[in-house]
Amino acid sequence: MGIKVELAELLVIQLVMTSFFARFEVETRASYKILKWIIIAKITVGLYFMIGHWSTLFPIVVVILGTIYHFRWCKKNGIDPLKATPRKKYYELRKWKWEE
Repeated sequence: MGIKVELAELLVIQLVMTSFFARFEVETRASYKILKWIIIAKITVGLYFMIGHWSTLFPIVVVILGTIYHFRWCKKNGIDPLKATPRKKYYELRKWKWEE
């Protein structure tokens, strides 16, 4: 199957995570989001050439660790980890401009 498994996994993870976390990234620059996914893809592909299909574990581990951090950070700061509410408080924590 070659590298198709890894590329398909990266695509699925990106689609699901981008959809799920979109409300948390409203004001984040597109260039930052693109760069983040390029880095994850390059590491995964690089690992594929070193360790084969075991490289599929890298993005899964990144997603798990990122989700754990996300839930802890949100709970610690009084933000709903699924809805990003209250929105005004979330914008203040991220240092984004809140417009009424």
